[in-house]
Amino acid sequence: MPVSSGQVSDRDLDIVVFGATGVTGRRVASYLAGRAAETDVRWAAAARDGDKVTRLLAGAGVSAPETIIADISDPGSLAAMAARARVVLNLVGPYTLYGRPVIEACVASGAHYADLTGEIPFVRRTIDEFDSRAVAAAVKIVQVCGFEALPADLVTLLACEAALERFGEGLQAVDLEVSMKPPGGLPRPSDGISGGTFQSISALVGDEDAALATDPAALIIDPAAAATVRRVSPITLTPRRGSGGAVIAPMAPAPFINPAVIQRTAALIASDDGRQARPFRYREGMVLGGSAASLPARWGVAGALSATQTGLRGLAGASPALRRRVASALERIGPASGFGPAEDRLEGWEWTMSVSARTVGGNDIGAHVHAHGHPGYLATARMLGEAGMLLAQEGATPDRAGCLTPAAALGTAHVDRFERARLRFSVDA
Repeated sequence: MPVSSGQVSDRDLDIVVFGATGVTGRRVASYLAGRAAETDVRWAAAARDGDKVTRLLAGAGVSAPETIIADISDPGSLAAMAARARVVLNLVGPYTLYGRPVIEACVASGAHYADLTGEIPFVRRTIDEFDSRAVAAAVKIVQVCGFEALPADLVTLLACEAALERFGEGLQAVDLEVSMKPPGGLPRPSDGISGGTFQSISALVGDEDAALATDPAALIIDPAAAATVRRVSPITLTPRRGSGGAVIAPMAPAPFINPAVIQRTAALIASDDGRQARPFRYREGMVLGGSAASLPARWGVAGALSATQTGLRGLAGASPALRRRVASALERIGPASGFGPAEDRLEGWEWTMSVSARTVGGNDIGAHVHAHGHPGYLATARMLGEAGMLLAQEGATPDRAGCLTPAAALGTAHVDRFERARLRFSVDA
């Protein structure tokens, strides 16, 4: 696979999966193993325990071409890992606690970086500390690159590009709705949340900048532009009625992640185009469909989700002492890091994201994602693996560097590549 940019021309590995022993890391490794059989991608698995990663990957039917020993507590091992890779995919969370040393090593070594964090305060601190350094090093730092927020970010950008191409107009409003069809059988607790995700929530609650987590402008650097985003596009948590008798509930597992990422994408692309960003109203939600008889129950579910997310927003703005106590309690009662969805509950999922966008001139644009696989684990692993391959390939992504969103980093020129990851993007004719 060709090199992506200057400093990585002599790397012997395209991609390193750091944290390949984890629930999602093993599946990223499995995806790359399959892609390596079809392409010339060169990859390795990295973790602090070489025997463990070999054993766990073998249990998943995966043989890594190479295992690299790297540990968060050993900066030298991280530097050596990053120096060999064009792209490091970081699966070691919570990122608030463990992400910074890996980013530091990648920027210093000139390797692109991607992770799955949904911890928006950590993302903002990364921008503040590393953006200019990453630009100078021609490195892409790509965070929030899983179910949150890659598909929503890319499909919104597709709608924006279609509006400009067809009408010469920017977007005024975007509604994104997600529909889920889980596999048959009784749902299980592990369908919805893994131990790693729970630990990330705990770290986020205890973060000193927790209030940023619920701010739609958290990733906008310019204060005036941030104020406009907050005014134009506040995050609403109230359930609403959708078409066809559907009830629209707040996004799960969190309604606060995609808005901040999507607004940053718009700002980054406007800046690259030499124009002032014009924030649009962005609204998203989960579609709860069903029969007329089930309508009261669906409103009840939507109300419960709304109350939960409203409580989380209130907690994010609470006193540091209270948040520390809650974070400590969550750490005690939450599942361990190895807890995750069962294998027989991964493949049967089918889900869609549908965007209904309106331009400033009143024209309508529709765009969609149709996907298969558990959204938070299997589909996320596949899309991160494919994103890593795009980042490692010369000319496959826009000529941008710095702390980027998934859409700003990857662009839409090769969005069809995600069909291999079982995500199909489309724009209405």
